[in-house]
Parts: sequence; structure tokens; C-alpha cells
Amino acid sequence: MNKSDTPTLAPQPGLPAPAASWHDRKGLVQIGLLAVLLLVPLAAYFLGHIYYVNLASRITLVAMAAVGLNLAIGYGGMVSFGHAAYFGLGGYVAGISAYHAFDFTPVIGWPVALPGSDSMLAIWLAAILLCGLLALVIGAISLRTTGVYFIMITLAFAQMIYYFANSWPTYGGEDGLPIYLRNSLPIIDTNDALTFFLICFGGLVLSLALTSRIMKSRFGAALTMARLNDTRLATAGIAPYPIRLVAFVISAMITGLAGALYADLNGFVSPTMLSWHMSGELMVIVILGGVGRLYGPLAGAILFVMMETLLGGLTEYWKLFLGLVLLFVVLFAKHGVMGWLAGRERHE
Repeated sequence: MNKSDTPTLAPQPGLPAPAASWHDRKGLVQIGLLAVLLLVPLAAYFLGHIYYVNLASRITLVAMAAVGLNLAIGYGGMVSFGHAAYFGLGGYVAGISAYHAFDFTPVIGWPVALPGSDSMLAIWLAAILLCGLLALVIGAISLRTTGVYFIMITLAFAQMIYYFANSWPTYGGEDGLPIYLRNSLPIIDTNDALTFFLICFGGLVLSLALTSRIMKSRFGAALTMARLNDTRLATAGIAPYPIRLVAFVISAMITGLAGALYADLNGFVSPTMLSWHMSGELMVIVILGGVGRLYGPLAGAILFVMMETLLGGLTEYWKLFLGLVLLFVVLFAKHGVMGWLAGRERHE
């Protein structure tokens, strides 16, 4: 029989679409989300609507913080209710650095810049390292437990840091710490709204790329198995505990970097960035977008911030509608907005 006579398999009505079509659809949705997030603020900037550029920056940074949380919850199965600790710590690194950018010398009584104290690169590095160190301590303790005990321990640590910041008068205490001058980058004007948005957008894209690369590696496969069946992973000669701990630390680093940029965006940092409410908001964003979906945090952040902006201007009870949407997602769209837009993978 000739090759031309070989029968070909064609999609049959009523049967699931080939896996390739699902990947194509998912890719289009992901590109669409990034394109909307990039093009809308660009158009708003050139039309003179700076407010919408800053709103897009907020969506981007909230999404970036949720990307970090999604690595812990969605991919690692670690339901952390204390990620606000890293988000707020990153914010305080930026705020304290800006606070000490100018110091008065007792000799001449004139403000003198401290070299590198307001450099975003130094602040990002400090935020990443400090959040990683904090997560290493918290994770080393909390990951020895599971279930509700893990949730409560992460929450307890976050609340301890919240109350510490709340009672630290040197840096504003409960009143917070204003950032009068946005931290800087060499050559780049970070005070320009569009430039700052592009910095935030670049951070989001890098965090998504890092998460994707991690989950496609052997480490990602081990992390997935640790979530699904840690006993089977242990029998393969890989200890689940260090795998989870490393993922938890990387997750905190991403969220901390988002917090540092968020403080610069708002020109203000306060203990509210450390509160359990912020942890709850990040968790809601991950659930709305789709737990364990790479672009789920971005979809969830867009939906959350737009509801807050549009409905919050109409009523102070806008969270009632958010609760209804969240209830609908939990009951009828368990894969979140991304699952609804891109569909479900065949093996799920």
C-alpha cells in the first residue's frame, strides 16, 4: 500500500480536540493578556491619561506578587497565608532606602546623598536576599507541618512582622513611611509613568519566565510529585522537604521584589502591606485566575483590580460582588479565569 493510501485520522464530532489545539488556544490567551496589559497603558500614556498607566503598573505588580504565591500554592501545594510578610518586607526595603537616601551631616548641616542608597538595583537585590532569608527561616519551621498547621504558622509569622512594623516609630509605625522621591536607576528616568510601568512589566515577564523554566526542569517535576505524592518521591530517593523549601524561598523572593516596586509606585509603605488582608487578596487573585496556571495570577490580578476600580467607585460594598464572582469560580470554574478562557488540558 502506498503512503498516499494510508488512512489519516481526522477529528470526529463529539470527541475532544487534539492536545495541540489546546496548547494553541492557551498560547493565544497568554499572548492576548500580555498584549492588553502592554498596549492599553501605552495608548493611555500618549493620550495623556497617566492615571491608567499607574493603574496598569499596579495590576502588573499585584500579578507579579501573585506569581510568587502561585509557585508555592499552585505548583508546590503549600497554602501559605503569610506571603504579605515578603510583599511588605520588600516595600519597607524600598521605603527605608529612600528615607536614608539623604542624611544630614552634623558638620555642615546639609543633606548629603548616601552612595547607592536610592539605587533600584541595590534595593531589588536587598529585597530579594532579605525575603529569601526570611522565607528560609519561616519555611524551615513551617514546612515540618502540613495542612491547617502550615497555614496557621505562616500566618502567625506574618502577623508577628506586621505588629513589629506597626510599633516601629523610627519608620512611621502605624502611620507608614512616605517615599518623597522615587528610587532611581542609572540613565533611566523612573519618575516617568510609562518608564516605570515598563520596568514593572519587565519584572512580571521575567517572573513568569522563571516560573515556567523551573516547572519544566527536573526540580519542577520533583516539586509536582512532592505536591501529588511525597511518599512516592521519597521512594525515588529524593527528599520532599528541601524541594519544598527551595520553592518556598524562590516564591518569597518574587513576591518581595514585587513589594519593593509597589512601594515605589505608591510613594508610600505602611504595615497594611504586611497584614493578613494582603495575604488574603493575593490568595483570592490566584484562585480567580486559576491555581497552578502560569498566567492565572495575571488574569486574576486584572479581574481583581478592575473590579476594585470600577465597582469601588460606585459602592463601598464592592467586595460583595467580588465574593459572588469568587463563589462562581470555586463552584463552576475550578480552573479559574485561565481555565475558562483557554479550556482544560485533556489529561486534567
